[in-house]
Amino acid sequence: MSPAAGTTRYVSCTLCEAMCGLEATVGADGKVQTLRGHEGDPLSRGHLCPKAFALPQIQEDPDRLRRPLVRGADGELHEATWDDAVARAVDLIAGVQEVHGDDALAVYLGNPNVHSLGALTHHPTLVRLLRTRNRYSATSVDQLPHHVVAHALYGHQFLLPVPDVDRTDLLVLVGHNPMASNGSLWTVPDFPQRRRELAARGGRLVVLDPRRTETAAVADEHHFVRPGTDAMVLLALVREVVALGPRPAAYVDGLDAVREAVVPFTPELAERMSGMSATAVRALARALLETPSAAVHGRMGVSTQGFGVVCQWAVQTLNILTGNLDAPGGTMLTTPAVDLVGRGILGRGGFSRRRTRVRGLPGFGGELPVAALAEEMTTPGDGQVRALLTIAGNPVSSTPGGARLDAAVAGLDAYVAVDMYLNETTRHADVVLPPTGPLERDHYDLVFHVLAVRDTARFTPAPYPKDPGGRHDWEIARDLGLAYLRRRRAGGWRERVTRAGLEVEARLRTSPTTQLDALLRTGGAGLSVKKLRDAGPGGLELGALRPRLPGRLFTDDRRVDLAVPFVLDDLERVLAAASRTRDPDTLVLVGRRHQRDNNSWLHNAPVLTTGRPRHTLHANPDDLAVRGIRDGDRVRLASAAGTVEVEVCATEDVMRGVVSLPHGYGHDRDGVRLSHATGLPGASVNDVTDPDVVEAVSGNAVLNGVPVTIEPAY
Repeated sequence: MSPAAGTTRYVSCTLCEAMCGLEATVGADGKVQTLRGHEGDPLSRGHLCPKAFALPQIQEDPDRLRRPLVRGADGELHEATWDDAVARAVDLIAGVQEVHGDDALAVYLGNPNVHSLGALTHHPTLVRLLRTRNRYSATSVDQLPHHVVAHALYGHQFLLPVPDVDRTDLLVLVGHNPMASNGSLWTVPDFPQRRRELAARGGRLVVLDPRRTETAAVADEHHFVRPGTDAMVLLALVREVVALGPRPAAYVDGLDAVREAVVPFTPELAERMSGMSATAVRALARALLETPSAAVHGRMGVSTQGFGVVCQWAVQTLNILTGNLDAPGGTMLTTPAVDLVGRGILGRGGFSRRRTRVRGLPGFGGELPVAALAEEMTTPGDGQVRALLTIAGNPVSSTPGGARLDAAVAGLDAYVAVDMYLNETTRHADVVLPPTGPLERDHYDLVFHVLAVRDTARFTPAPYPKDPGGRHDWEIARDLGLAYLRRRRAGGWRERVTRAGLEVEARLRTSPTTQLDALLRTGGAGLSVKKLRDAGPGGLELGALRPRLPGRLFTDDRRVDLAVPFVLDDLERVLAAASRTRDPDTLVLVGRRHQRDNNSWLHNAPVLTTGRPRHTLHANPDDLAVRGIRDGDRVRLASAAGTVEVEVCATEDVMRGVVSLPHGYGHDRDGVRLSHATGLPGASVNDVTDPDVVEAVSGNAVLNGVPVTIEPAY
């Protein structure tokens, strides 16, 4: 039955990390008539960004899959019943494992998994059940250095301090654009208003970035920093802070080792390599020490480059040495109602003995770097990946060497996808199992409350009824898991009906809302799903962030040791880079994001595809002039990994020597369904990023600072 005309529904937007609360008016036809930010939400405070308006269009999207697809003998995908599709999926996955071993299956989890309650409650259980060690996710093209450093310093990969933006006096953002992203590894809805509030109380915003981003445009100071040289700037800041007089907490060790290690990284070296003046470096270091409260945060620009781990260590070290870690207005840890860290639901992480078979890249937190996935599929031998399961992921578009991975996926023995769309990757699948849309699911943000600027708790029931023929993501995981168990047991699998096996089955059969209720009731805050429902659409305000250290530390001695061996050892590599001569004819490529984009999807949402093209290559006019290229020309962008053609846009918002191409485009491959994306195929930036080049410590993909050339495409 459709809701009555004019019914008000409250929605949690699940399209980015901001988890904004929305107010929707739903008509008699069951469709959203109006959508606005919910003023009473204690976290988002009435904010919404353009992406929110795509939620109703996702619900009605003609490109969205609503029934399973199975590839037939004719090589084409055809609609099938859920029972037949699940059975076929399990036959393919288990069949490959029974012949070639459990690790012949690779699993890739995409970003939307952390935006769905059902995915978070059920997909980890399913993946563990499949018993493969070939696990990959978007983490290693996005944020792995954050987790490596958090584990090394604080003992847990998800102890990720966030800027206390509502109380800070100085906010320093490095390779970070929250005006477009609404925060990243930092849940900060309504950043534009929060930035205005910072200014109103006399605070300052400083941005270091090779682009004059939307955030840099509203900053008090913006310093261009050449891609790949952020480590020199951050280490110079550490050096200056140490020289001026650091004030770390009593539980911090390793200062003497840090002091000695950063001696070579002078502000003058930083200026020569990065373009940021030595005077500005010294002034910023002094401001970090002398401002009553300050917070430094680095994001994609410093994570997805050759020195990502060193950069993230330097960011944390700056906050620690200036006394701003765990202090109001500095960087702080949350106290979420569902404490995934404190209760051990999220693992502590750490490097494992498991490495990739071909290149020997390190495993961390139970996953392997996705930059190795294609070679693990195409290199013959024991342990070769022959089957793939992707869940809400599009690695051909979103990971390095897209064309190489595209060919590798096409050659697999079996591929099963859980996805709402046929995209650049899932078009190769033998089975596609589409979950319901975001407006059809109950929601609670399990992960992003761990990263939020305030402690809140909000549960929103699904505003739309589930499609009668559809299945939620957790129901798909349940059905795959139970069918897989039956198949393996029938084949004499050593794990028959044991207590552990029965617990797995029970977990798969239990709804996400029921599991959430149990977590809330046992979480120490005296909450439940009913209490959150009764609290109203904005949920509960649990207060400002409060100091948690050293009690929150997971290190063995409850202390923080700054002298992380693999970081200090890697400083030699940073110095070596500083000694190399830069080729003046070579440009370096960085990514770009926009408020109206969401990685590799939403490019067929009509509400988001209007206005000026966003898929163009941005370049400085001086760099174009010396190459005989004009604004609007089509150019050939080439790297060691590949070549693409794309229109160029001349802009002084990009520093000289740098070009910028957004990720998530390149929708012109056969089989991709994007009926509304007229004029928006663009080019995939990951067709020119190189999977052979990774961050040395973590194995994270290098997506920024990629050497490229451009020339007219005649």
